[in-house]
Order: sequence, then C-alpha cells, then structure tokens
Amino acid sequence: MNKKISIITINYNNLVGLKRTVESVLNQTWKEFEYIVIDGGSTDGSMTYIESQNEHINYWVSETDNGIYNAMNKGILKATGEYLLFLNSGDYFYSDTSLQENQNRIANHDLIYFNLNVIDDNNRFLKKYPNQLSFFYFRNDTLPHPATFIRASLFSKIGMYDESFKIVSDWKFFMESICKFNCSYIRIDETLATFHLDGLSSDPQNKILIFEEKQKVLKSDFQAFISDSDELVELKTLISNLRKSRKLKILVKLGILNKF
Repeated sequence: MNKKISIITINYNNLVGLKRTVESVLNQTWKEFEYIVIDGGSTDGSMTYIESQNEHINYWVSETDNGIYNAMNKGILKATGEYLLFLNSGDYFYSDTSLQENQNRIANHDLIYFNLNVIDDNNRFLKKYPNQLSFFYFRNDTLPHPATFIRASLFSKIGMYDESFKIVSDWKFFMESICKFNCSYIRIDETLATFHLDGLSSDPQNKILIFEEKQKVLKSDFQAFISDSDELVELKTLISNLRKSRKLKILVKLGILNKF
C-alpha cells in the first residue's frame, strides 16, 4: 500500500546538514511515511552515511545531477505518496512529534502549509504565512518548501520543477499553482520545520539572479498582471506614507480630516 506522505531530501556535499535532516526524519514518532534521499554524487562522505541508513530509507541514489531542481524532480518521479514534502539537507522537523501532531491535517487540499522556524547565524524567528494567497503576495514572497505538503498529482497537472532556473523554480511552481491553476490550499497555524538561512536563495550574492529569474517568469506568464500590481504597490506606499505624516495626524486629531 502506498504511503500517504513521501518525504524527499536532496543533498550535495552537505554531510553535517544531511545527518541533521535524516535523524530528524527517523526520529519522528509517527512513521507511516515513505523516505527518499537524492544525493548529487557527493564526495564528502554523504554516500557512505546514506548507505549506513539504508534500512530506514525507502529509496536513495547518489549520482551526478543537473542542479537542485533536477534532483527534486528525481525525487518526485520515485515518490508514491499522495502528498510530498521536501525536507532538504540541513532542514529538519520542529520536533519529534511534528508528523504525529499534524498528519490528520494533511488532506483535502492541494497545498497545506505551516509556519517555519528560521535560523540565521545565532538568531531565529518564526515565519508565518498569510491565510489568503494572491498574485500580489507572490510578487515578494513564496511558500516554504520544508513546511508545505504538496499533493503529488499537482506535478502532473502543472508540470515538474522548471530545471532551466537555478533558484526560483519552487516559487514559480507555487505561484502557478495558486494564480494560474486555482489550486486549493490551507494554512495551518502550527510550526512544522526548521530552516537555516544558508542556501542558494538566502545568499545575498544571488539577489540579482533571483530578481532576473523572477522577472523572466512574470513577463512570460503574468505580463497582464504586472502593471496592475505595480500600481497597487505605489498606492499602498502612498497610503503608508500618508499615515505616517505628522501633519495629517494633527488634522485627524483636530477633527478636520477623517481617519483613514
């Protein structure tokens, strides 16, 4: 019988992070899931470690790939679960009971997303996501792949991760899911996973590439929405600045203007 959930971990020369991730998955108190590890032909001992955990992993491979999204697509093709979760090397579940406490909530929607515990050097913060998703939201943000369960059938409906992009293909997939294919979704106000800000998308040096890749997607698939979105940004900025105006606050206090 196929499992309800497939957890997919991709790794390349990140043995420390890989161990943290695998241990987190194997320590879950609820174990009715399929576990898949895709390694990109690491040379740092990762493959030896994966072999040592062979009895706990349903499928694994260590071979050269063509980047992050090629590896993630390999995992998708091997997964048999109804829902997929990408917990890549370095990411880990928030607690050993994360799946036990939430597995009953993973149903009835195409995308099910949770809060994400984010660690940046020695700092940490809780990232929460909106109940309502929109094109305007995706202009500046995305959903967290370590804390979002994706119905596997979406990859047949929408397509696999676009391997022509280096950094933004998961953002593109989520944006198309919501804004183009009107997929169902739900936010769960619980923390599912921990994410370290040390990946490609978190590297300040990659900001230009991220911007360029996002612009390519927007101009290719959402050109008609861009001008309206830009106008909305300008209006929101104008209103925000007006609300901060000391003179206007005085006029409102005096009753000369209505509060807005």
